[in-house]
Amino acid sequence: MALSTQRPVNLDLSTFRFPITAIASILHRITGVVLFFGSFILLALLGLSLDSEAGFADTLSLLENGFVAFIVWGVLAALAYHFVAGLKHLFMDMGYGETLESGPLFAKVSLAVAAVLIVLAGIWVW
Repeated sequence: MALSTQRPVNLDLSTFRFPITAIASILHRITGVVLFFGSFILLALLGLSLDSEAGFADTLSLLENGFVAFIVWGVLAALAYHFVAGLKHLFMDMGYGETLESGPLFAKVSLAVAAVLIVLAGIWVW
């Protein structure tokens, strides 16, 4: 019995065009991972700030560092997108946005709202 040779041998992922709903889903998963690891950094900063007055001053000086501020902004950005995408999933659980027409619309709206929140978080951090 001969096997079909029409199967792709090497898949080039850069040639795939993912739908907006797939991109939103992948970003939701990625931001969940970022939040998991970022929470350790934020808890370390919180612990240092609550340790003593000197620890609080050290935390403030750390937050003035551009790299640390970027890390904090990244965690806040992940939180903003993950929160908005979670709300989108709650609406979908209630029966809204499950059709082929409304799914991409909900994904675009969640990306737009998250983008606004991410910019606001950047303004707040810097």
